[in-house]
Amino acid sequence: MRMAQKPEYEAYLTDHYEQHLEELKDFLRIPSVSSLPEHREDIRKAAGWVADQLRATGVPKVEIMETSGNPVVYGEWIVDPEKPTALIYGHYDVQPPDPLDLWETPPFEPDVRNERIYARGSSDDKGNLFMPIKALEALVQTQGGPPVNLKFSFEGEEEIGSPNLPEFVRANKELLAADLVLCADGGQWGPDEPSITSSSKGLAGCQVNIRTANSDLHSGMFGASVPNAVQAAVQLAATLHDKNGRVMIDGFYDRVRDLTGQDREQFAAVPFNEEQYKSDLGLDELWGETGYTPLERNGGRPTADLNGIWGGFQGPGVKTVTPSEAHFKITCRLVADQDPAEIIGLIEKHVQKHRPPGAKVTVDPLPGSAKPFSIRRDHPGLLAAEQVLGDLYDRDPYVIRLGGTLPVAETYQSELGADMVFYSWSMPDSHAHAPNESFQLKSFRMARLGYCALLNRLAEMEKAAFKQ
Repeated sequence: MRMAQKPEYEAYLTDHYEQHLEELKDFLRIPSVSSLPEHREDIRKAAGWVADQLRATGVPKVEIMETSGNPVVYGEWIVDPEKPTALIYGHYDVQPPDPLDLWETPPFEPDVRNERIYARGSSDDKGNLFMPIKALEALVQTQGGPPVNLKFSFEGEEEIGSPNLPEFVRANKELLAADLVLCADGGQWGPDEPSITSSSKGLAGCQVNIRTANSDLHSGMFGASVPNAVQAAVQLAATLHDKNGRVMIDGFYDRVRDLTGQDREQFAAVPFNEEQYKSDLGLDELWGETGYTPLERNGGRPTADLNGIWGGFQGPGVKTVTPSEAHFKITCRLVADQDPAEIIGLIEKHVQKHRPPGAKVTVDPLPGSAKPFSIRRDHPGLLAAEQVLGDLYDRDPYVIRLGGTLPVAETYQSELGADMVFYSWSMPDSHAHAPNESFQLKSFRMARLGYCALLNRLAEMEKAAFKQ
């Protein structure tokens, strides 16, 4: 490590390692699945568990705040109004564990093996959410309290798209006001390869509905003369991209910022083995917009993906019909400065322009849209995280862009004027959302140290630096 002398909190965390691990196991045993109504009480139990942990750590103000859906756990510790205030975000809800038969051990019975802790939510996001709480405990016990002002906002709906969080943030702007947001949801590039995140993509989705005749028809009597809705859907879906993977929706790229030379240098600096990537996925070839590397496409270029297509008879055997309706779903991952509502409007114009003869087409927007997020490269919080990770790992972190979407990042930025620094420790092989999800024990150690170090580094900064 680059740090010359081990701080007191490191010894405390070492001494309390087993205790903290057992506490995390207790958290992981709560099946707080937000998408299933039968787990509503488990959601509230998880919220109560988190609130109790904050109180036990010494946070003087802790509330379980109601929303139109699942509650938000809020905590606040103001040590000095002149010091920076960091708002720590995470989520205590988890994905369903299905398919259960693929788990080596039960999903809500945490098991430690192979230097990992296995359980649903271990990586996404209970393990990551737990880390700043335990780091704060160490700082309280060795330094007397947090070195900066802290607020906590832990939600219970991230896995269903955070439908109530934007309204919660808008309704509680003064309460949540902060100089920066630390996101305890996400990960590092690898176990020995730290990374900082400079952007995440936005999201826009819709369902396209195709209708031809007023009912399904006998294919022998009508198939030679009546438009087939499934065929029309396939033809229409095929107009979304050209043979080089470029999205062919008029205006789709109008607001997209081209990658600069510096952007491409940062992408090139991140290690990527294309042959290994293809092998891991069982592929012979990759696909996507030509002229860009896979990492550039994933993190820096917008996409339009077909997520599902259906219509007509789908049971076993044969049913000779000419289908009268078909559907497909599209989601677009967006980059600055694209707007989700505008993109849906462009899709609607595209499908009306290209609809096959005899087909009627409608477009239904899907919930869960989000604007793209980016943080300026010289943001003091991002630079502090970069320096701390460099010290922890004894090497400079990679600068990466997320191909995925975390809607709350842009919400905090637009509503609170506070940029988000992604600061979490899931790994690419954690199997988040899949059977046998796990959190590395090395990450368990590094994340608690990392939060202690970052909060102390933020205390060295002037509050005004975050408003520049």
